[in-house]
Amino acid sequence: MSSNAFHVMTKPVGPICNLDCTYCFYLEKENLYPNVSKWAMRPEVLESYVRQYIEAQSSDVISFAWQGGEPTLLGVDFFRRMVELQKKYANGKQIENAFQTNGVLLNDAWGQFFAENKFLVGFSIDGPEHLHDAYRVDKGGKGSFRRVVAGMETLKRNGVPFNTLTTVHRANSYHPLEVYRFLREQGSGYMQFIPIIERKTSQTTRDGLTLVLPTFTEDAQVTEWSVEPAQFGKFLCGIFDEWVRHDVGKQFVQLFDVSLEMWFGREASLCVFRRKCGSALALEHGGDLYSCDHFVYPENRLGNIMETPLAELADSPQQKKFGEDKESTLPKYCQTCDVRFACNGECPKHRFLTTPEGEAGLNYLCAGYKMFFHHVDPYMRFMADQLQREQAPANVMRWVAQQDAAKSANGKVGRNAMCLCGSGKKYKACCLHSGKPGSSTGQPNAMSS
Repeated sequence: MSSNAFHVMTKPVGPICNLDCTYCFYLEKENLYPNVSKWAMRPEVLESYVRQYIEAQSSDVISFAWQGGEPTLLGVDFFRRMVELQKKYANGKQIENAFQTNGVLLNDAWGQFFAENKFLVGFSIDGPEHLHDAYRVDKGGKGSFRRVVAGMETLKRNGVPFNTLTTVHRANSYHPLEVYRFLREQGSGYMQFIPIIERKTSQTTRDGLTLVLPTFTEDAQVTEWSVEPAQFGKFLCGIFDEWVRHDVGKQFVQLFDVSLEMWFGREASLCVFRRKCGSALALEHGGDLYSCDHFVYPENRLGNIMETPLAELADSPQQKKFGEDKESTLPKYCQTCDVRFACNGECPKHRFLTTPEGEAGLNYLCAGYKMFFHHVDPYMRFMADQLQREQAPANVMRWVAQQDAAKSANGKVGRNAMCLCGSGKKYKACCLHSGKPGSSTGQPNAMSS
């Protein structure tokens, strides 16, 4: 059993996919295995992994995650065998399964299997057709939207719960409300928005890769499909403004939920915002274990579970250092930032800029996250206060409606409106003359009270 809890993103078909999304960082991982002809996890590897993963966890609830590539390429019988193995080794523990798919191959056999075995399905879709098809194309370069929507209808028809995973890239980042409202109309009750940022080298590395690590020091440029930092912030703020007025408690957005955790004083449940990382690993089809699915590079390979126990690899000095490096390499510029408590430098994969002082390790999305965290601060403080009082965070919608109604024609908050800082006091008795939320002299400060 591992001394620390960890999670594994399992890739039983490796990087093989039936789509050819322009921005996909994982497709080229095929080059790390030049001698592989059959991209499927062998039965003995699957059984060993299921057994070891269950044994390594101290929790009574064991959560498996299946991704790719595209895992439906293996066929539903592969996962029927997997479920039987989970039952064999469960030893009284409750087993949960999450399954990420592009939806193209889903049919009623898949739908019935997911429903019968209570799978939670993550569904990849980037918005309405013209935005989704900007980069999510098949091997012939044709858009995948209509086939993807047909797959989503299959899930609905079979009563399968699903979340949506939407990548935020150069095309859809300029249309936040169009994306959000589309997903809401499609019945997505829980949304993830994942920023696309990759750097590409003009020459292939010795490992056959062109998308490089943040530590790569040779010539590399941010790809044309990557989201721009400030636009990412605007995208998040645009969706948040709609959500906080209409959908709190009805639509769940991962980033907003995690932000509330942090404003409530808890450490983020999402790894990219934690002080340290290293507890979210990735398993390739042949049993190779990597530090993270965004760090599937030879230097981040921990070993193979058929040679070294999974728990031992997860607890290895190499992996511990990987996790601790997130905090220990944080630039001074970030250490003194007023939103460090929420950001913590975000994902190390994106730390390839230099700070204004010339220190390495600044996150590419710094400007966007600062914009977002400052923007949501008064609302998050209000909702955190509601939780502290054992009240519903959804009360923020009524509070925001009051603020909107009280604003004068010049955009200022009325003297008798409830203060935006969340104190519960009227604006005139709180932040009117302080330069804090709602005043004409200042912007929201994430650390103010």
